[in-house]
Amino acid sequence: MDNVLIVVEDLDAVIEFFVELGMTLEGRGPLEGDWAERVIGLEKVRQDVAMLRTPDGHGKIELASFHTPEPIRPDPVNAPANTLGIRRVMFAVDDIEDTVSRLRSHGAELVGEIVRYEDVFLLCYVRGPEGIVVGLAEELD
Repeated sequence: MDNVLIVVEDLDAVIEFFVELGMTLEGRGPLEGDWAERVIGLEKVRQDVAMLRTPDGHGKIELASFHTPEPIRPDPVNAPANTLGIRRVMFAVDDIEDTVSRLRSHGAELVGEIVRYEDVFLLCYVRGPEGIVVGLAEELD
């Protein structure tokens, strides 16, 4: 897998959220033109994109903020976990409590609670800016 795309309105806020999670901003800029329109099947595409890389260097998240055509908001906005489609992206973290605390300063809230899965993981879901849900997993010794 190369990357996962997330369409957002507030590109700056979402970049800050993922940087706080430990990702590195690799690049950011405008994206438009005939080739983009042909790939994604939309006309008159004008967007700003940003690419972020995971700390291990193996995964990436691409963020896109469309100017045209106007983005379409899903309904309901904060869809529950059983909604069809991609619901979350999971990240391994060293300290789940610290990570949740840092993400809260970027508007994140726990979806449920931090739970222990046997003696293997501490797990939780966090809803960040624009309703983006990320899972956090801290491996236990």
